[in-house]
Amino acid sequence: MDQEALKSNLNGLERKVLLLLNEHKSLKDQLKGLKLENHELKTDISKRDEQLHHFKNQIKITKIVDHINPEDKGVSELKKKVDEYIREIDKCIAHLSR
Repeated sequence: MDQEALKSNLNGLERKVLLLLNEHKSLKDQLKGLKLENHELKTDISKRDEQLHHFKNQIKITKIVDHINPEDKGVSELKKKVDEYIREIDKCIAHLSR
């Protein structure tokens, strides 16, 4: 091969290497962004699972209150106290959700 052909091949290879390096950097940046998004989504899922757990506990408490015999003495006071606890739990969940 003559000198011109070698220079032309070398310039072509150089251009291709630069294109590959740019694409590699772009893919690394994209991977970094996707990892960050994945972490944020996992955190969000964890928070929602925690909220779901609290809601399930609230439902259990409500069912217990509903099954209390209203003729028992002090039941209305107990229901009021449980309702207060439920409201307080709701406030805590709302605060945690922010």
